Amino acid sequence: MFVTDPIADMLTRLRNAISAKHKTVEVPASKEKLEIVKILLEEGYIVEYKLVDAGAFKNIVITIKYDENGQSVIQGLKRISKPGLRIYSDKDNLPKVISGLGIAIISTSKGIVTDKVARSLNVGGEVLAYVW
Repeated sequence: MFVTDPIADMLTRLRNAISAKHKTVEVPASKEKLEIVKILLEEGYIVEYKLVDAGAFKNIVITIKYDENGQSVIQGLKRISKPGLRIYSDKDNLPKVISGLGIAIISTSKGIVTDKVARSLNVGGEVLAYVW
């Protein structure tokens, strides 16, 4: 299956798995998606991830984190920059998600980082997604 926006596909799979209360979700692997999943793990939005072989390709199996009430830690996922409309932000205008309670995932010249890390590195870049 050919996907024109792999990051949006991954976020949609995560969103659907959360709404269906699944424990894990499997997405096709790429370097960019792996960096985003690492950020989600570091920020405490997921429990763990594993790379598994799926024939000629690899998949990322993401274990979703739920609280004691059965609610997902991830309340929302939103793709910002799309293939048809790229959204960039300079170092002075980096977005804050829900007044700093969420994270913005930014693709910079220093790699894919959160908005907080981009501020500390004093770089801007393409705003990939919001997570809260």
